[in-house]
Amino acid sequence: MKVLILNGSPRKGNTLTAIKAIRKGLEERPDAADIEVTQIDAAGKEIIPCKACNACGCMSRCIFADDSPEINAAVEEADAIIFATPVYWWGITAQLKLVIDKFYARASKFSGTGKKIGTVVIGEAELDDAEYEIIQKQFQCISDYLGWNIVFAKSISANKPKDLAADEQMLAELEKLGAEL
Repeated sequence: MKVLILNGSPRKGNTLTAIKAIRKGLEERPDAADIEVTQIDAAGKEIIPCKACNACGCMSRCIFADDSPEINAAVEEADAIIFATPVYWWGITAQLKLVIDKFYARASKFSGTGKKIGTVVIGEAELDDAEYEIIQKQFQCISDYLGWNIVFAKSISANKPKDLAADEQMLAELEKLGAEL
C-alpha cells in the first residue's frame, strides 16, 4: 500500500506531531514492510496558483512550471492520502489549498479510484467551533467529487505549538488511526 501524507503546515508544531504519530502507527502494523509512506510538505513546494485557464483539461497538465506535476503524480499513485493541516482563518492553510486546487488538472485520473482518505485538522478553538465542521465538509465534498472514501476525519484542539506532544491520549488515538488505515 502506498500512503501519501500531504502536510499543510509551514511550521514544525502540532500538525507535524500528529503526522509523526500516524506514521508511528503505520510502522507498527503487521504489514508495515509492504507500506510505502511519502510525505510532501506543501510549504516547501513551489505552486503557482490556479488561474482557471482550463488548459489542463486539454493537456492533462498545468501550463505553469511548478511542483504540481510531482505532487499530482504522487496523489495518482497513492492508495491512501492523509491531509494534515492547521486551521488558518476557519479553513485549511493556503499552502495546502494551492496543492488541492491543482488536482483539477488530473481530476479525471483521480476520479473513481476509491482512494482511502484521512484528515487531521488542528486548531486553537474548542472542538465545537464551526471551523472544524467547515474544513471537514470541504474534504467530504472533494472526496465525494473524486469518488474517494474518507476513512477517518480527526479534529484536534491544540492551542500552543507543543500542546499535542503533551497529550498522550490523543497521540495514541492518532497512532491507532495509522495502524487501522
